[in-house]
Amino acid sequence: MSSSSEISHKGRVVSVTPEVTTVEIVSESACGACHAKGLCSLGDSKVKMVEVPTSGWSDIRPGDEVEVVLKASMGHKAVLLAYMIPLVLLVAVLLVAVSAGVGELYAGLAAIAAVAVYYFGLWLMRGRLRNEYIFNIKK
Repeated sequence: MSSSSEISHKGRVVSVTPEVTTVEIVSESACGACHAKGLCSLGDSKVKMVEVPTSGWSDIRPGDEVEVVLKASMGHKAVLLAYMIPLVLLVAVLLVAVSAGVGELYAGLAAIAAVAVYYFGLWLMRGRLRNEYIFNIKK
């Protein structure tokens, strides 16, 4: 698989079970080396735990440095589901409500409520989405 068709992050294996390997990924912002990062919230680094199905033939142990890989198409789909659709929904509901003569306060609340319902629906489908977004490990 070419590097342009996958998204990868370096991480450290935290635990390995027969079913799941847990990898800790420390994501740093692009400005992590900037001298002014202490004054800016953009310089934050976050620790994320990713669960990857354990393959029976792998010799991965806790503490190993690995690369967690996801197909780029799945990354694009995640951005669409998490950011683009809610933004379009927010703007659409806001415009429809305002053009229908609803006051700005209630139009804004309706738009926020629509996005909240959308994210609640995503939360309800988290099991299905978890099965769809499968990470792989490269050593």
